[in-house]
Amino acid sequence: MGTCEHVKELPDADPAPRTPEGCEECLRDGTRWVHLRLCLTCGHVGCCDSSAGRHASGHYGETGHPVARSFEPGEDWRWCFADELIV
Repeated sequence: MGTCEHVKELPDADPAPRTPEGCEECLRDGTRWVHLRLCLTCGHVGCCDSSAGRHASGHYGETGHPVARSFEPGEDWRWCFADELIV
């Protein structure tokens, strides 16, 4: 099992979601998403890789912000894009 050092760099509290109503890019473009992810560095809300836009992964690729958590009700797991691990 791997480890992730990126979680040590996260703020103590989750950032406020920039678009709590859904994926920032999908809302802008008028497209749909499957599930949502919250960037734990800046609060960007993006859609998962099962969504056509894959905006959460795209956000990581553009910014290098490594860790996101599920932004689905009742879920609190986190994913490190850099290490490809649930953390």
